[in-house]
Amino acid sequence: MPDVGPADVRTPFGAADRVATVGDADKLATVGSADIRTLTLRRDFLAANAGKRAPMPGFVLLVHDRGDGDPAIRVGFTVTKKIGNAVVRNRMKRRLRALARELLPAGGIRGADHVLIGRDGGIERDHGLLKAEFAKALSKIARGEDSPSRPRGPRKARR
Repeated sequence: MPDVGPADVRTPFGAADRVATVGDADKLATVGSADIRTLTLRRDFLAANAGKRAPMPGFVLLVHDRGDGDPAIRVGFTVTKKIGNAVVRNRMKRRLRALARELLPAGGIRGADHVLIGRDGGIERDHGLLKAEFAKALSKIARGEDSPSRPRGPRKARR
């Protein structure tokens, strides 16, 4: 096994496009001309929840403008245990990462955090259909359209 030092940073974006910096909290990847980073901190995911949302049948896209002057696109992925076991959740995250790798460099919003939340029907959906839905969600967010978030009142009692 090769000796792996602290400078070895793995990113979900292609190995040929990998850019690594030692000591950087965010994982970096340069795909084409876009600087894309992976969200890792819980507070960033929570902040994205307050941003714009575009629900689609296979996933929900959350986009939050950071307002920090950094033009990098940051992306995070979430799939809950309601979707399935670890194998199913990891497969869904791989599909979401592939979508982000394809469409975020051209359609992502610079200086914003993008969070993809996997939905139950997303694992069975065709990749081409998911790709079209992701492009549609990005264009809705870019136009300023926003779907209201769920009401946050008390839950109904189960029978």
